[in-house]
Amino acid sequence: MAGLRLGPLLRYTDGSCATVWVETNRPCTAEVRCADGARGTTRTFQVAGHHYALVAVSGLTPGTSTEYEVLLDGTRAWPPPDSPFPPSVISTPTEEDGLRVAFGSCRWAAPPAGGKDPVGPDALDTLSARIAAAPGGERPDVLLLLGDQVYADEVSDATRQWISGRRDLNELPGEQVADYEEYTHLYYESWRDPEVRWLLSTVPSCMIFDDHDVIDDWNTSAAWLADMRATDWWRERLMSGLMSYWVYQQLGNLSPDELAADPLYAAVRETPDGTDALRDFAARADAEPASVRWSYRRDFGRTRLLMVDSRAARVLEEDRRTMLDPGEAAWLREQVLDERESYDHLLIGTSLPWLLPHLVHDVEAWNAAMCGGERGARWARRGERIRRGADLEHWSAFPSSFDALADLIAEAGTGPGAPATISVLSGDVHHAYVAEPSWADRAPDSRVAQLTCSPVHNSVPPSIRLGFRFGWSAPARALGRRIARHGRCAPAAVSWRKTGGPWFGNQLMTLTLRGRSARLRLEQARTDRGGGITLRTAMERDLA
Repeated sequence: MAGLRLGPLLRYTDGSCATVWVETNRPCTAEVRCADGARGTTRTFQVAGHHYALVAVSGLTPGTSTEYEVLLDGTRAWPPPDSPFPPSVISTPTEEDGLRVAFGSCRWAAPPAGGKDPVGPDALDTLSARIAAAPGGERPDVLLLLGDQVYADEVSDATRQWISGRRDLNELPGEQVADYEEYTHLYYESWRDPEVRWLLSTVPSCMIFDDHDVIDDWNTSAAWLADMRATDWWRERLMSGLMSYWVYQQLGNLSPDELAADPLYAAVRETPDGTDALRDFAARADAEPASVRWSYRRDFGRTRLLMVDSRAARVLEEDRRTMLDPGEAAWLREQVLDERESYDHLLIGTSLPWLLPHLVHDVEAWNAAMCGGERGARWARRGERIRRGADLEHWSAFPSSFDALADLIAEAGTGPGAPATISVLSGDVHHAYVAEPSWADRAPDSRVAQLTCSPVHNSVPPSIRLGFRFGWSAPARALGRRIARHGRCAPAAVSWRKTGGPWFGNQLMTLTLRGRSARLRLEQARTDRGGGITLRTAMERDLA
């Protein structure tokens, strides 16, 4: 009998249609059937011996919420008969309802050992518990997962033991993930968590990768990439990472119309086994990164979301190093400026923060100058070692891209038709903060903010807390200016100040957007005295 191995995940939604992703244990027909009569059905497709379906559901009614079930070959597979959770629903809010956007990144999914979680309660588990306890209460309209949904290079003890049953851990890549099958295990471990599984079945989600979805410091430099390509295990790791990302994350980011026009999706579905077609695509993405676009756009009424690939779209050669290749940069500009008057809020999702603590920014700009040869070959070699050791690879490590994004944001936020807010949503740095930029030569009409929220579930060592607290301080700014002078770094296109944080812990931010108003809330997962978990508000404020 056909059964669910993973899912369902509610992914794309708009006023009349939705997509629901599932993985099954065998080929079958997957059907989503809603209580209000909306439905969708499709056959599964196969990749590397695994079976998947992305069901397009049509006939939904705007402004409603309807329960749904998943049937495989006509037999109900979801919800399970003994589920302790409320029914999964597909909601289609209207512009008048406003929009709640929850976001965060960095979820290490290792299950607690002995009932105690060494990194504290999981923010997604806690959000799920709150929604399940009051199904008719407040919930996000969409959940943005901004990278490191899985950790291919930092596996749990249980996954390490499972891998050791497949191959010799003394051979590279050792205790890290090696191939597609091992990636599937990471997703099982992460998304079969009962609370997270139910949450993702009832709250739509948008996702983008970051480095740990493939490997720490992925694409940090041309020298790094050359070193990785010289190994005998990297190619399979990268192919498997990109293939699994496309199946488990990227497909659900796309609308039914985009899927219908996607030749790869058609090729994978039309053949009995789509592995070769998908592997060819991944090989092309590795050899010619500019030929593939992982970034995407979603419009939620009068809110525009642009999810930007800040990993695979990089140009790494030191003499023309950029965060986005020319085609990607042109795409971003086009999407930002397209019918600008049609949106009130612009959200730019990038896994890596644009605005960092000032000391970190100056060190990254200095390092980019050193690696580029500003102080000669010796400093270039030293700079490369420092870059890798200290993870100096954010937007500030690509100074021309940092400035280009600043210019684009200022252009979008100035003049008639400017949105009320422009928010850069990021994660990665294992703490949360709010920073607001200012331009010396202009004053945008939009309220612009860097909103950083991380982690959802991961450790925050004392050294990170101390380093980032100091990085925002006045002495750190003075130190950073001295370092930047040594690198002969040009001034950044903007200045900025921290207006909130830093906050540390497992956490989520939520933007509530209604008309031209915007309200921001930060909630942290906490264990109460009775041993239960709860989300506590650490900050709430108006942005517009």
